Amino acid sequence: MTDGDRTLTRREALRAAVAVGGSAGLAACLNLESQPTETGEANRNTDPPDGTESAAELPNRQHAWTEFSRTDKHGNPVLARHHVLLLANYVDDGPVDDVDRKQAANAFRELEETYRWASDGLLFTVGYSPAYFDRYDEPLSESVDLPRPAALAPFEDPSFDTPDLLVHLASDRASAVLEAKQALFGELETANGSEVTETIDGIVELVDRRTGFIGPGLPAEHDDVNGVPDGAVSEDAPLFMGFKSGFVENQATENSVTITEGPFAGGTTQHLSLLRTELDQWYNQDSREQRVAKMFSATHAAEDLVEGVGDNLGDSSLVSETGVGDRVSDDAFEEGVVGHAQKLARARDEDGDPRLLRRDFATVDDGRTGVHFLSLQESIADFIQTRTAMNGTDVANVGGVGTKNNNGILQYITTVRRGNYLLPPRSKRSFPRPS
Repeated sequence: MTDGDRTLTRREALRAAVAVGGSAGLAACLNLESQPTETGEANRNTDPPDGTESAAELPNRQHAWTEFSRTDKHGNPVLARHHVLLLANYVDDGPVDDVDRKQAANAFRELEETYRWASDGLLFTVGYSPAYFDRYDEPLSESVDLPRPAALAPFEDPSFDTPDLLVHLASDRASAVLEAKQALFGELETANGSEVTETIDGIVELVDRRTGFIGPGLPAEHDDVNGVPDGAVSEDAPLFMGFKSGFVENQATENSVTITEGPFAGGTTQHLSLLRTELDQWYNQDSREQRVAKMFSATHAAEDLVEGVGDNLGDSSLVSETGVGDRVSDDAFEEGVVGHAQKLARARDEDGDPRLLRRDFATVDDGRTGVHFLSLQESIADFIQTRTAMNGTDVANVGGVGTKNNNGILQYITTVRRGNYLLPPRSKRSFPRPS
């Protein structure tokens, strides 16, 4: 595959095919994945889920992905490389009828049985917005905290996502996320070698399709995108800003983000933001030491705690171990800078545990770099509390820290969109009733 006079690498071609989507994108992915990789093996796996004879044996929690995902050498879960977000509306007014509810349930179940339930096969969730629950006369159960999305900082003015449902598809195989979308919407006769018999075609209409990726090498392939300085993004970086994230000690567990009471026990809430990143400023304005201080803390920079993208940190960003979360005000006054991770440490719960389980990934949708920031938490209030800590308004104008300047990474990101969703347990995944 070529881009003008330049031949795309395999990784670039797969990412580009996911972005294009449709039959052409899928054909390109299948062709690339059927070719031998560096190890000489084809990059395709059509086996059924390990240890399961049917999707009925999978966990009731849709968001239970960790045990089905790869881990790195430090034990940190590794998110699947390719992602597709599908925002859609139910086609009729008012509540969903039982016939359509059953059709969707069958389609989601068939998708699970078509692919290995794992990051090397397909993982997916289906979430529902506050607007979806407005279709019903009865209110959403009080056991679920699911407010409408709102601006969460004095300096942001995002648009709000209000479609009824959000389907998140994730896989290490680019073909799987493309094929799964087409299978769901009745655009294929077969998927992964199996006949497609159940779809959501006719009961939902697609409103928006978004794509993304995460993993070493993938962001570095995009220095041809507007706003990415040539050669600035390390080949080892999994995200555009050049540092590793997802340390297991800095993530909430799947258990801790699970709703424990009420009709949606076993589910969770999901927040999705689209953040645009300003990489020219990030890489050209700041030195390496300044970037470390703004991403982590001044202590991390002064003591040279972060090597490269941060793989040396192991399973923790060291914000707890260094105690920098207690030094936010002091560092603002004395160092003139506070770190992103440093501020977030203040939002931990009473036991010192993180409130969010992040599953965010990079994007170049619309030809611009950004992050689809996707987090899971028991309550949207947990996300709001964490975002409030990130805003750092309490240290703005202290020392050298401004509202955004030297205030973590705020100067380099812009919130474009926000949306909130309920991920019901798998047993209620298909157009749930409010209670």
